[in-house]
Amino acid sequence: MVAPPRPIRQTNVALLVLLSGAFVTGWLAFGLESSPESRAVGITHGILGLGILVLAPWKSVIVRRGMRRRRRHALAIAFSLVVMVTLLSGLVHATLGPVEVAGVSVLAVHVASAVAAVPLALLHVVRRRQRLRATDVSRRTALRALAVGGASALVYGAVESVSTGAGLPGARRRATGSYEVGSRVPAAMPVTQWFTDGVPRVDVTAYELLVGRADASRLRVPYRDLLAMAGTTRPAVLDCTGGWWAGQTWRGVPLDALLGTPEHGSIVVRSVTGYTRLFPAEDASALLLATHVGGAPLSPGHGAPVRLVAPGRRGFWWVKWVEEVSVDPRSWWSQPPFPLQ
Repeated sequence: MVAPPRPIRQTNVALLVLLSGAFVTGWLAFGLESSPESRAVGITHGILGLGILVLAPWKSVIVRRGMRRRRRHALAIAFSLVVMVTLLSGLVHATLGPVEVAGVSVLAVHVASAVAAVPLALLHVVRRRQRLRATDVSRRTALRALAVGGASALVYGAVESVSTGAGLPGARRRATGSYEVGSRVPAAMPVTQWFTDGVPRVDVTAYELLVGRADASRLRVPYRDLLAMAGTTRPAVLDCTGGWWAGQTWRGVPLDALLGTPEHGSIVVRSVTGYTRLFPAEDASALLLATHVGGAPLSPGHGAPVRLVAPGRRGFWWVKWVEEVSVDPRSWWSQPPFPLQ
């Protein structure tokens, strides 16, 4: 097979690097709470994504040449369309805010299309395999990379400046990319949950929380007893990976009041839906089993009768409809970074 000319190969390799970097930083941003680190990851994610647009004119020349050849192009076309949807939906979310079309948010489109792009990218790379050569790593290549990076950073800065100057919602997004919805007004908070869960109806008159302590003892705590213990109030920000955040005052029972502070292993919090998260044992005093938000009992959509409040963590850690908390010998980091169910 004849290798493509160097400029073509270098453009394709550069696009592959940008796509890979954008995907990795996107998932990092998905899991980080608002912090200087998440801000840096978010900026890097934006620059890498815009770098793909910066290289689009050069790639379009390559595409036009390729289309004149007699071979199948369906995969390449599908991959290009999915990448464009990913870029455009991300740009819309970053500037115009939590836009929805037919009840589907542009952020959901951005995430879904990014995931869909992965198998298409792998198939495309296999079919259009191009090996790196020693001659590809040169002073000229480094200068071109710096030029692309600089141009991408300038475009990113321009987009941010326009958003600020025009007063677009994007200028007010959090470091995580989320927008404020329903702070101090719990009823205005969106009702969201992990994509495999629905909103269950839990009978509070029959509800009991199962508690498993480090000494292997187990007890069941009725809802009325939890209410009697729920005297701790804490302000905390719920930052959902659905693209919104809200600051609320939560009331409930600290986990160390039920479990103590385990010396080893992790704390397991499980929902009635089976959704489960593991936490470091030392977080017992920071975690709160909330029964109230904003002075009122939780609604079913917001996790009634009991939900977890995990300050400093993204929304998928805030387990709703909790039915069990226990101490587990496993390390908390042994679980997947994102829930699989």
